[in-house]
Amino acid sequence: SIPAIAPMLSLSFASVQAFAPTGLARAQAPMRSGALAMSSPYENELGVIQPTGFFDPLNLSSDIDEDTFAQYRTAELKHGRVAQLAVIGYVVPEFYRFPGEIAPGIKFADVPNGVAAIDAIPTLGWAQIIFLIGAVDYWGFLGDFDAGKPELEPEELERRQLCELQ
Repeated sequence: SIPAIAPMLSLSFASVQAFAPTGLARAQAPMRSGALAMSSPYENELGVIQPTGFFDPLNLSSDIDEDTFAQYRTAELKHGRVAQLAVIGYVVPEFYRFPGEIAPGIKFADVPNGVAAIDAIPTLGWAQIIFLIGAVDYWGFLGDFDAGKPELEPEELERRQLCELQ
């Protein structure tokens, strides 16, 4: 019957509208307010993407200078790289284990995968890990290295940096 089909048609129309081109959706979208609509001196920096623009919902960059912004950007990249390494460290033990011992009497093969590995690492091992992370973050190791950088044209370097930021 027609009354039973009406809800199905409206749901179908809603799902099709979700995949409408962005130009149509943008014309119908309301204006943004708050932190996203505010102007920032960093809205033309590398890595700003549309439709969000310069995304700073907590206004952390509202009253900072360029040096502090560069420090924040370096920290963002460093933490992204650490997160990528963490994912690799989570996946690789499923396929490969280092030979030898992680601590006296504890072989790498005896350490379980995933979150269960937290209990298998001795307390002194966790202290070493936390100290290393603190040293890297405080003294700035693993930041921006000159060694190993490819010599690229400025346009290609900017494109690659943009890919890393996005």
